[in-house]
Amino acid sequence: QLQASGGGLVQAGGSLRLSCAASGRTFSGYVMGWFRQGPGKERESVAYISRSGSTYYAGSVKGRFTMSRDNAKNTVDLQMNSLKSEDTAVYYCAATDSGSIYSVDSSYKYWGQGTQVTVSS
Repeated sequence: QLQASGGGLVQAGGSLRLSCAASGRTFSGYVMGWFRQGPGKERESVAYISRSGSTYYAGSVKGRFTMSRDNAKNTVDLQMNSLKSEDTAVYYCAATDSGSIYSVDSSYKYWGQGTQVTVSS
């Protein structure tokens, strides 16, 4: 089970930190991803972190967002800085222990419920 939290309303240029808590699994064995779906848009990859801690970021968030994981706490975080109105979306955390293309949502087996991020301009 994945539980995402930390969303909210923030002004453009501001920051938010999303967290995703995992339970019931060997967390360290999973690749973890963050996806988002904006109004009228398809779900897209934001970032993912490998089992070893290597990270990947979508070009639209690179340099502004930072993903991290704490295997002792079974959590992943997404620090979002310099937020823009186009970052407004529902953000989902996801986990998988298989697959190879982690920027694709179909690679993930488990999904959290989503948390709303709204950036006002």
